[in-house]
Amino acid sequence: MDRQELSALAHANHPIYAPVSDSRVDDLLARTVRRPDAHVLDLGCGKGEWLLRALRTYPAITAVGVDVSSEGFGSTRESATRLGVADRLELITQDVKEYRSSCKADVVLSIGAAYAFGELLPTLRAAREQLGDDGMFLLGDCFWEREPSPELLEEMEGAGPQRFTDLPTLVDNVVADGWTPVFQYVSTQTDWDDYEWSWVGSLADWALDHPDHPDREQLLRVSAEHRHRYVHGYRGVLGFVFLLLRRS
Repeated sequence: MDRQELSALAHANHPIYAPVSDSRVDDLLARTVRRPDAHVLDLGCGKGEWLLRALRTYPAITAVGVDVSSEGFGSTRESATRLGVADRLELITQDVKEYRSSCKADVVLSIGAAYAFGELLPTLRAAREQLGDDGMFLLGDCFWEREPSPELLEEMEGAGPQRFTDLPTLVDNVVADGWTPVFQYVSTQTDWDDYEWSWVGSLADWALDHPDHPDREQLLRVSAEHRHRYVHGYRGVLGFVFLLLRRS
């Protein structure tokens, strides 16, 4: 099973690809979508669940999602058709760093996708290029809740180009780049546990329910490795923040 298929399966019971509850997603969207006919762009949209939630809630908005992987797009399009919102949704398979549109967005979302741009500042620049003058940008990103161990820091920094900071530094960097935060939500430990254990449990459950499947041992191994990384590594150390931003 490749990485995209595995990720889609891991998120089966927690389709929002971030440590946040359903009710908080609704609240964040309510704060972000301020125009009834808003055009919403999600950079690094995953399977497009944030857009599906927004379209279901706001009957006059339009939405575009961009992601390098199309895994999960099929089921999202099916859901959009079932909900009667498919004509207002476009999902594009493309590297977000290369995406350009002549249509400025009223809302830009980038939730846990800064790694796709390499780091935070290119993410902010991409959002600024796509956002209308009075638009709202909802950023979701990780930070260090407390000082990580050298082993954890080495492991996390070896996983990709992005380097995390503490929360005050993250906010200061956003402000220095020309943004004004108007709302902040920090994921709770309950948010994290629900997300991570849904991830771990979805893989383990599937493997145990399919004892003869050739991918069974792979999924059990990945689930166990992820569980160990979370419980023994970044639980209570890695944080996640949502920042609602406007141009300064």
